[in-house]
Amino acid sequence: MQIGDWRGVQEPPFDANILAVLGVDDYLTRAYFAPDRSGVGLYIGYYGSQRQGDTMHSPLNCMPGAGWEPLSQTMMPLSVAADTSGAASHIVINRYVIQKGLDRQLVLYWYQSHGRVVASEYWGKYYLVRDAMRLNRTDGALVRVIAPIVGDEGESNAEGTAVRFVKAMFPLLGSYLPL
Repeated sequence: MQIGDWRGVQEPPFDANILAVLGVDDYLTRAYFAPDRSGVGLYIGYYGSQRQGDTMHSPLNCMPGAGWEPLSQTMMPLSVAADTSGAASHIVINRYVIQKGLDRQLVLYWYQSHGRVVASEYWGKYYLVRDAMRLNRTDGALVRVIAPIVGDEGESNAEGTAVRFVKAMFPLLGSYLPL
């Protein structure tokens, strides 16, 4: 519940209908707030096994399905500490801006399995098949961070907030997700 200066608040659990659509084996959903009162939403969905018809639910599909209109989508390189030792790592994640009515949000997300970070949906499927054949493993996680976009400088502020949180949180993921 505490990641660096960020303090977490547990979000209400998803109802059974949402869990049935997601097909996750375990998940975490929290809001985190920095001392400057900026905040992000964190969702991590873990899939112990992904087989035909039971794979990770992409934000590219579920956000529009929930009424959010995509405004932009890019991939974003990011330097993070790879683990608690502080060793640097470079990852590429998805950066997605969505809007519903007057509300806009910045979404950063990626797929993580076996110590690998993948932004591309297609490469994620490739690694899923490869790992199934080579390792007999199909487990993995979807990690999503959302920051609200507010005001004229909102998008750059939201990105700064979300990136600060990802940099604080990323080194801890290896302790919770199987390698």
